[in-house]
Amino acid sequence: MVRQRALKIAVALMVSIGPVTTLDAQPITVNDGKIEGRRIAGGVHAYLGIPFAAPPVRDLRWRAPTPAEPWEGILHADRAPPQCMQPQRGILTNQYSGAEITSEDCLYLNVWAKPGLKEAPVIVYLHGGGFFVGSGSMPLYRGEHLAEKDVVVVNPNYRLGPLGLLAHPQLTEESPHNSSGDYGFLDQIAALRWVQENIAAFGGDPSNVTIVGQSAGSMSVLVLQASPLAAGLFDKAVGMSGALIGGAGPAKLMTLDEAEEEGLALQAVWGAQSLEDLRALPADRLVAPRSPGSPRLGPIEDGYVLPEAIDQIFARSEQNDVPLIVGFTKDEAFGGFGPVSGLEEYRKRARDLFGDKAPQFLELYPASSDEQAMAQARAASRDATMVSSMDLWARAQTETGNAPVYSYMFARPHSYAKGATIPDIDQDTAGAYHTSGVPFWLGTLESFNRFRTMREWTADDVAVSNSMMDLLVAFAKTGRPDSGKMSLPKFDAKEPELLEIGQDMKMAPWPEERKLNFFRNIAKQSVLASTGQD
Repeated sequence: MVRQRALKIAVALMVSIGPVTTLDAQPITVNDGKIEGRRIAGGVHAYLGIPFAAPPVRDLRWRAPTPAEPWEGILHADRAPPQCMQPQRGILTNQYSGAEITSEDCLYLNVWAKPGLKEAPVIVYLHGGGFFVGSGSMPLYRGEHLAEKDVVVVNPNYRLGPLGLLAHPQLTEESPHNSSGDYGFLDQIAALRWVQENIAAFGGDPSNVTIVGQSAGSMSVLVLQASPLAAGLFDKAVGMSGALIGGAGPAKLMTLDEAEEEGLALQAVWGAQSLEDLRALPADRLVAPRSPGSPRLGPIEDGYVLPEAIDQIFARSEQNDVPLIVGFTKDEAFGGFGPVSGLEEYRKRARDLFGDKAPQFLELYPASSDEQAMAQARAASRDATMVSSMDLWARAQTETGNAPVYSYMFARPHSYAKGATIPDIDQDTAGAYHTSGVPFWLGTLESFNRFRTMREWTADDVAVSNSMMDLLVAFAKTGRPDSGKMSLPKFDAKEPELLEIGQDMKMAPWPEERKLNFFRNIAKQSVLASTGQD
């Protein structure tokens, strides 16, 4: 099985991640066998497509991951593995997307490390994509540049969409834990266990693991911080633009009963008569795009990965109490408010959404010009969804845990190439949009120019990216986000501040609690409507 899988990976049309040379890296030995990677730029060795669990296919579909089978000989880990099953998107949609094949056989991870390291900090990066798309091999997420700074970087795949989130009464009944649905999170936990057992072979320290994620990856970090199943598997955490807590934010946690109802509705859509029929359906049919109003899927309070709601777990101080960084971008906006074309539409939208509470909203977010109105619409949508949830996460850890919380806001627009047209982005109004900080944190600015020039990065962009990487590495090493050139403030629940990373670095106040409470208490059903997460 494993030999066939390795052969399949070697001959498939996949995109190698990073500038791979023809030189093999020295084979290393992990629990399941020997692995040979590739030497790449910067003195880093890349080991791509290492299985951390058995293929979750046929009878293993919608079950917790099981251990990978050992292999004989040497596994040539030199190409990106398949991404987990997901709807296919055009190559110019989110230009940083990779072109690797998709497969239900997808539980692999990538490791980047310099040779000769001993007890180096480990960074595990969990990709975003709304729990429906993405992979650990996307060029935007590759770990070679962080690894140049003497850390070991691990990027795992995890099951997505219906294959990673489907709950169903029969799945719950057959489970020894009386739960179903959170299979993608179980994959992440399996990957972290693999790290504990094997990362020393790459020079990493299993007692010094930092989990990092953006968007759905950030929500995953919060789930792992709350889950008793992840206890002892990581030592620090970084959440970038995504949280599932308190019913706030652009995505919400479902109860198991709600999720099972959605699962039954999906069974009807697929025309399956039994669980056996569901497991026999082609995987590409399960992930095919559905029309608006179709049954939805999302993270679940399943009783196993999450014994109860995340805010309740924190309220009893039962979370994994580790140092935490939380942050967001200045212009990420989700929900029903923005964007608007000008002042007149802004005021009308406020009246339509808030009725007699519109004056209160307009006092909180005043505007007297078209330009101000467009900026305030973005700020309101950001605060109502992203900031509200990140604020609850930071406060929950600060108030119930012992480990500190640090905070930032990324506010630096990208340097767009002249004449470049980008389907997803209005360059004139995008600002520091959702995901815009990721290439700076990971040092992957060049990932935007793989197919054609989309960004004309400046020397200052590169310098800011290096400073942000140094800060992340310092946090991974010591638990303190202070590189000497850049540092993040501790989150103080009474007077919270953040580091604003823009054209300049400066301390700035955290968004006002009275604004966040307006949305939590008054406008939750209007502005907080989800539009999805990347």
